Amino acid sequence: MTVLLLNMEKQMQKLPEAVQLIEKASMMYLENGTPDTAAMALERAGKLIENVDPEKAVQLYQQTANVFENEERLRQAVELLGKASRLLVRGRRFDEAALSIQKEKNIYKEIENYPTCYKKTIAQVLVHLHRNDYVAAERCVRESYSIPGFSGSEDCAALEQLLEGYDQQDQDQVSDVCNSPLFKYMDNDIATVDTWHIEIPVVQLLRTCFVTDSMLSWA
Repeated sequence: MTVLLLNMEKQMQKLPEAVQLIEKASMMYLENGTPDTAAMALERAGKLIENVDPEKAVQLYQQTANVFENEERLRQAVELLGKASRLLVRGRRFDEAALSIQKEKNIYKEIENYPTCYKKTIAQVLVHLHRNDYVAAERCVRESYSIPGFSGSEDCAALEQLLEGYDQQDQDQVSDVCNSPLFKYMDNDIATVDTWHIEIPVVQLLRTCFVTDSMLSWA
């Protein structure tokens, strides 16, 4: 067992070096006009390093997304942005997570996947409230009214109730929204890598809202 652990430790120590080599290779692929291969290499590097250095993995996933976006392959780009968003939330890097989710949302809007925009809005609002930024959360919902179908959706109604409860510091109302099936169980039919939950304090005394993996990966 001790030998096995030592071997595992040695392999983990080699990962950063391996990732660096993959990054260099991806640059060569780009220079040689093979962006698909470059993107595959960068994504592979992100997967390799994700459990060891999540911050580096975020950077690699974002680089991969940029390659796909430059090639106008938006569906692939937004998938990689989603991976970056989840890691940012896990790491409680909420300022960056809010920006990343907004980028996802913009792409989903561009490809006219409006229902996913609604779900990304929920994730955005919870992240903003975890940052104690009610203004940003409210603005996020207000700006989403321009998305076709959002204003009449159950997602919109729930978010309006959540923001109202937050503004009035009504714990019961906030708890009811956060414990509703829409928030707790939405899109559980979507296959996810894991089922992690990040606790989101909506007001200082509340600990009932979560950003779930499905909220961030729903598509």
